[in-house]
Amino acid sequence: MENQIEIYQAANGQTQIEVKFEQETVWLNQKQMAELFGKDVRTINEHIKTIYNSQELEKEPTIRNFRIVQLEGKRKIERNIDHFNLDMIISVGYRVNSKNGIKFRQWATQRLKDFLVQGYAINESRLSQKQQEVQTLKDGIRILSRAIEQKAQDQNLDWLNQFAKGLELLDDYDHENLDKKGLTKRQANYPELADYKEVIQAMKSEFESGVFGKEKDGSFESAISQISKGFGEEDFYPTLEEKAATLLYLIVKNHGFVDGNKRIAAACFLLFLQSNGLLHNEEGISIISNDALASLTLFIASSKPEEMETVKKLVISVLNRNY
Repeated sequence: MENQIEIYQAANGQTQIEVKFEQETVWLNQKQMAELFGKDVRTINEHIKTIYNSQELEKEPTIRNFRIVQLEGKRKIERNIDHFNLDMIISVGYRVNSKNGIKFRQWATQRLKDFLVQGYAINESRLSQKQQEVQTLKDGIRILSRAIEQKAQDQNLDWLNQFAKGLELLDDYDHENLDKKGLTKRQANYPELADYKEVIQAMKSEFESGVFGKEKDGSFESAISQISKGFGEEDFYPTLEEKAATLLYLIVKNHGFVDGNKRIAAACFLLFLQSNGLLHNEEGISIISNDALASLTLFIASSKPEEMETVKKLVISVLNRNY
């Protein structure tokens, strides 16, 4: 059996190794390894014994007996000779002290570095490819959505499109993709305390309750003043939508009145939007329906304190997407 591994120096000075594979691995006998690494057979045999004794490698999977034919004089002699696989060849190569052994180790170390770097590059490439696949999927969904909308119109199902924004909000809520910030950053027009109380007074005649709008403490005034606060030049609530959402949330959750906290909160919320030109869009249509106003207010009332940011994001998202 001819030597299946050859070490040589390339023109660029780098160590090169050519390997001939057989049965998915390489097999060399002790004599071939001795020739490969420039050492005698006895030294190679000692290294193999040490490798087995230290249990670095197991004997059974790394050794195989091959029948080879050798020419001795004029006669062809067949003998069964132990051969060792690539695992053993590499282990011996890291032990022998010879010029070829050094070249082998330099080559093997460089290959290891190459595999590590290439492996990282491959993983980066796969990640980029996966991101591209996700983007392609999203684009496909958008195209499919447009096709479905067109099909719905063709089948007189355009009523479904009337609820597209609501369905989109539900999807964004499920995927934690609600708007964190409002869209309108102009200077806010803050209604006076008397303006809010005038609205509350006007509502009293509509509800048969002797305690409707009766304040328990100063938490109502605290709520309406909170939205104008900041630190230095930093506004705590930079957009009108954030201020409106915070106002609605605080009045509902502060329970500043004996009765009517949710109704008063909703009315003050509308007053703030009206005072800042946000209650209607450019077509003059109210940006929030009666049902949506009631639903948002009830949603806030039933929420837990740790859910404050989420419910405020929902209010902001409703205002952003309807204005």
